[in-house]
Amino acid sequence: MEKQIFYAIGLMSGTSLDGLDICYVKFVKQESNWNFEILSCDTMPYTSYWEQSLKNAIHFSSEELLKLNIDYGFYLGEKTQEFISKNKVTNLDLIASHGHTVFHQPQKKFTLQIGDGRAIRSKTDRTIIYDFRSQDVVFGGNGAPLVPIGDELLFSKFDACLNLGGFSNISLKRDGKRIAFDVCPVNIILNDLASKLGKRFDDNGNLARTGKIDEALLDHLDQLEFYSQIAPKSLGIEWVNENITSLIQNQKTEDLLATFTEHSAIQISKTLNEFEIKNVLITGGGAYNSFLIEKIKAKTRTEIHISEKEIIEYKEALIFAFMGVLRLQNISNVLSSATGSIKDHSSGLIC
Repeated sequence: MEKQIFYAIGLMSGTSLDGLDICYVKFVKQESNWNFEILSCDTMPYTSYWEQSLKNAIHFSSEELLKLNIDYGFYLGEKTQEFISKNKVTNLDLIASHGHTVFHQPQKKFTLQIGDGRAIRSKTDRTIIYDFRSQDVVFGGNGAPLVPIGDELLFSKFDACLNLGGFSNISLKRDGKRIAFDVCPVNIILNDLASKLGKRFDDNGNLARTGKIDEALLDHLDQLEFYSQIAPKSLGIEWVNENITSLIQNQKTEDLLATFTEHSAIQISKTLNEFEIKNVLITGGGAYNSFLIEKIKAKTRTEIHISEKEIIEYKEALIFAFMGVLRLQNISNVLSSATGSIKDHSSGLIC
């Protein structure tokens, strides 16, 4: 008889380097429907060593990167085992790890999320599922976004789901298929700018509120070629370094925060308006940026729903746990309509 109840832990490390998100979830399958309950969750802040190592990994030599891949796998395993012990987790079918993205160049057929699953297993002695993106890239897809499978099966009551993380991405239903794509950078820029003022992030957008929008820079940002491309499409740190980093060097930091917050709001609201989204669920750290949310609301008629704290902060870790459950059953967990790959498929290496 097919098992109907699954317990899984999802691990997520985003480009904004907030820390390691760990989410322990119970999933229940009832006929074709899935329900979930978050049993416990936590964020393990990165030490300065890990924050700098992950941030600079894109510049590492091959040997340094190979070592970091293993070391980070051991780190993930140790932190997950701490979480298991702290929360007295007994029922657990699998641990699903997104890893941390270092390279993402699907046009060249490669993407790299470090954190070797075998190292995680060595510290936890559990079934590990990892490397969820590579297969999709091999199949001609963007390897992103992957969370639409969770939006489709766990959050279908909303017209669209919008994540405001390092990058903003959206998933929505069109002509019976769920499409998804990256919209624009958000916290990967805002957090970096805030750090220049001694802050980890722009709390409530209060720093941006004091700045003045640079209209010339805003116009330049809005005209970037990516925004005129059709979906599916995805962004990575390489794109940011190539297209944005050199533009935001010398101006007053508060003005840059104001300008980029406006830019993000313009691109997000433009997407909501273009697809005539009636209601949207917003998650990710950017959901706490009240200045950004105010600007989005002012530019669209879409009904904005800010989820409860656990979903805001752990939705991606939750969905990777869910993807692990689907992978364990060899059920498709990546939607070709979202990534552009040749077919829906069940992705992830099982260790």
